[in-house]
Amino acid sequence: MSPNADIIEMRTARPQRVLMLSWEYPPVVVGGLGRHVHALSIALANAGHEVTVVTRHVAGAPLEEYADGVRIVRAPEDPPVFPLATPSLLAWTMAFNHTLTRAALRAAESGEYDVIHAHDWLVTHTAVTLKEHLDVPLVATIHATEAGRHQGWLPEEMNKAIHTVEWWLAQEAVRVIVCSEYMRWEVNRLLDLPAARMDVVPNGVDDTMWRAQPRAVAAARSKFAGDGPLIGFAGRLVYEKGVQHLVNAVPKLKHRHPGLKVVIAGDGPYRPELQEEAARLNLHDTVTFAGFMNEKQLPAVLAATDATVIPSLYEPFGMIALEAASAGAPIAVSSTGGLAEIVEPGVTGVTFPHSNPDALADAVDSLLADEVFARRVARQARSMVTERYGWGTIAARTAAAYGSAIREAPAFNTKQAEAQLAAGRPKAVVPEGNLLHGLMNAASSAV
Repeated sequence: MSPNADIIEMRTARPQRVLMLSWEYPPVVVGGLGRHVHALSIALANAGHEVTVVTRHVAGAPLEEYADGVRIVRAPEDPPVFPLATPSLLAWTMAFNHTLTRAALRAAESGEYDVIHAHDWLVTHTAVTLKEHLDVPLVATIHATEAGRHQGWLPEEMNKAIHTVEWWLAQEAVRVIVCSEYMRWEVNRLLDLPAARMDVVPNGVDDTMWRAQPRAVAAARSKFAGDGPLIGFAGRLVYEKGVQHLVNAVPKLKHRHPGLKVVIAGDGPYRPELQEEAARLNLHDTVTFAGFMNEKQLPAVLAATDATVIPSLYEPFGMIALEAASAGAPIAVSSTGGLAEIVEPGVTGVTFPHSNPDALADAVDSLLADEVFARRVARQARSMVTERYGWGTIAARTAAAYGSAIREAPAFNTKQAEAQLAAGRPKAVVPEGNLLHGLMNAASSAV
């Protein structure tokens, strides 16, 4: 059967009733997870599925509404403030899951569901409670892992605790969705989950949202570019995004391309250190820290660049690569994680080893020095995004994972019950040292 036939079969499957759990959903959008759940829910609804999203409340948003065909139930914070006033993310998560569970149970009172879909570890306690209370199959999407974010290390007790919750979610789910073959490899090793229980479903993108009007692109170019080329970055400013290596590559690129400018769109805890490094390198006239940009502002900035750089050390998928490609920007990405699966070197972009400023500079230079080549790979990348990553296709593949979970749930539940009866409830064991040590190079060559 051809891939297109597979997609047609998935789209004609029986409509399913989905209870989606996510700690962020518009208007609460902290990172890519909120945008992913929003777009996926709408695409599933457009395909005929019944979707209820249970998420956190924010001031000004209704506690319940229907929007874009999706039922949205929001859980308000409980009155006690002490757990939320501590610096502990775990304390906040436990308090949040109490109110999220009650909201989800209220949602379940007015309808039945075929499947529960939980997004990441922050909703695990609610997901497991609903699975057991409603006797409904659980599907989990693991967007990233705690150990992966820390390059294999779990440095603090909080990191170890989060890892065990991720392990618990993976073990309780009938099917686990991951966004790339790299993430299948990582989850298999970090969370002791057989690869056969995972479905690789990439993140999607609405490419039409990222095509800015020429006037907006010209305005962005006028604001951020100088007499030379313009390089861009967009993302959260944290260590694993590798922006420090982009900053350290700028002097070499500036020497090759007089008048070069760099715009860094995004914010995060690593911003002060990045600004200090830029100042140390005397780049205050070259690098602009533009701060957070929303989806109305960012497409024009990406489209205005002569190269958009994604220098991540760790990237389960690499959503910004799809968004930049949709905007028409030539892209240069580190050859790590899911990015290595998105970009074909010399065809849809250029790649370089992560944590290597010199290699980054050479890769970007290949785009800046050859405009014909840069525009060719940009066109091919935009076509690739449209063909492979449309939300209709992603929703169909997600619905297929739901179908697999529903079919497999009886045998899975029986096996799980028998194992617990024989040996008791299993517990995660966190080994000492680096959980991915010695395996990263093997993964890079495998994907």
